[in-house]
Amino acid sequence: MILYLLAYLGGILTILSPCILPVLPFVLARSDRPFISNGLPMLGGMALAFTAIASLAAVGGEWAVQANSLGRLFALALMAGFALLLLFPSLSERVMRPLVGWGERLSNRADKGGSGLGSSILLGIATGLLWAPCAGPILGLILTGAALSGASAQTALLLLAYALGAATSLAGALLVGGKLYARMKASIGTGEKLRKGLGVMILGAVIFIAAGLDTKLLTRLSSQTTFAIEQGLSRTLGLEDRELTTMVGADAPLPDEGPLPSLDGAIHWLNSEPLSRDELKGKVVLVDFWTYSCINCIRAAPYVQAWHERYADDGLVIIGVHTPEFAFERRLDNVRAAMDDLGLTYPVAIDNDWTIWKAFDNRYWPAHYLADAEGRLRYHHFGEGKYDVTEEAIRQLLMEAGATNLDDTRSQARASAVQQQADRAGRKSPETYLGWKRMERVGNADIAQGEVADYVLPDLAALNSWGFDGRWQVLRERARAIGRDARIGFTFQSRDLHLVLGSDDGKPRRFQILLDGEAPGADAGLDVDEDGYGTVTDHRLYQLVRHEEGARQRTFTIRFIDSGVEAYAFTFG
Repeated sequence: MILYLLAYLGGILTILSPCILPVLPFVLARSDRPFISNGLPMLGGMALAFTAIASLAAVGGEWAVQANSLGRLFALALMAGFALLLLFPSLSERVMRPLVGWGERLSNRADKGGSGLGSSILLGIATGLLWAPCAGPILGLILTGAALSGASAQTALLLLAYALGAATSLAGALLVGGKLYARMKASIGTGEKLRKGLGVMILGAVIFIAAGLDTKLLTRLSSQTTFAIEQGLSRTLGLEDRELTTMVGADAPLPDEGPLPSLDGAIHWLNSEPLSRDELKGKVVLVDFWTYSCINCIRAAPYVQAWHERYADDGLVIIGVHTPEFAFERRLDNVRAAMDDLGLTYPVAIDNDWTIWKAFDNRYWPAHYLADAEGRLRYHHFGEGKYDVTEEAIRQLLMEAGATNLDDTRSQARASAVQQQADRAGRKSPETYLGWKRMERVGNADIAQGEVADYVLPDLAALNSWGFDGRWQVLRERARAIGRDARIGFTFQSRDLHLVLGSDDGKPRRFQILLDGEAPGADAGLDVDEDGYGTVTDHRLYQLVRHEEGARQRTFTIRFIDSGVEAYAFTFG
């Protein structure tokens, strides 16, 4: 919403630039004529001219949407060029001179044409062209910036917001007439200062993005916060959660749980072109909500892949919907790498804006929704487990849809290392977040939210007690190690211990773990050696402990040899 408001305000502010002065006398000369037959067609013509100018920038910016390095560099160069046009009006005038000359000729022709509909439209087009030295750079920045952020579906609305802002300014000129014209002349200097200030800001943004700092900023922003507010409001209003699994009778058909919600809104699709509800009619569809650092999703992934391999030829379409829990999970390259590691070959929709999640009113990772060939939801299951029940529901709907070659062979999930199912009976430790927003049971007396502070490791005698030691910055959804030898201690009981970690600048960061003060030896997890040493590289889930003989109660300590490690959450298996 803020981006649309800025685009609208940008349209309004362009009227403060000198390039509008040549055409305003023609516009104001028509202020006493009917708005419907003169003013409105003129504004429509102006919007057409703006659209044409903006499309030139959109052609280049579209490359960046494809997420390749060449397109990104091209779009950055384009943004820098537009910023220079804002900083140097004389340069802008030279670049846009052909458009301005054409606009002046059209303006003269419109003035000679009288008050007809055609001349009003022509005057609007001329107004748009004469505004080109001001409107062109700003519109180009809007479109190219949208392309860089991967939100290309928004460009039409951004352009509309800008055109409405410009039309609002011109409508004011028509209504107020000469008084506004005189006041605008006095404000030209202010308008130029605003343009140059915007140019400086855009050049700074280009440097920021080119240095890769925009991807680091993603790790500080999370869509989950917004959705958490919505969930809290639902609970306040007394809305009850759904059952975790559809109740399935022995011989009864699966119930009708409503229409399959829309799958629109993904910013990208992997392993497939975009899929829609209408295209999926006639197919049984399994929608799997997941996110790549979620241990529950990682353990469910082999089963989902096995269903795809077993039943795709019988009419099953599986769509993974990757909705990020942590902000670093928005990065497309991270998701691609995780899919390769997990061996996922079915279509995956990248739901960075939580659009599909909200359409399903979903609240869980993982969550499985099953729709029949008529596009009706017939089954759901939230969380891990009950894979046999879900597979039976898949088979039932395939048979309803007319699958004729469905034999008794069941799918075979291939789980290894971190994907192995949890030791539920022996696990006594819950998922634990290290950011202050969802922090629980921390033993440190005072947590300085967002501030760098020194901590002393608390008493860890009790099960599930934990705390910080050394210098840390505890932020909303993560804790950042400041300086060397910062530690976290945790007394846990489970077979496996995982920790979601990342490096604040992408450089490798070393750490060491201890169990009851000793090197883990044979109980080392996948991401550490027997002496407990490991390295943080990507933002992801790291398996640090895998007890060889099953669940045990241990006191775990991790020491970050290098500063700059970000720790998000413990999970246990």
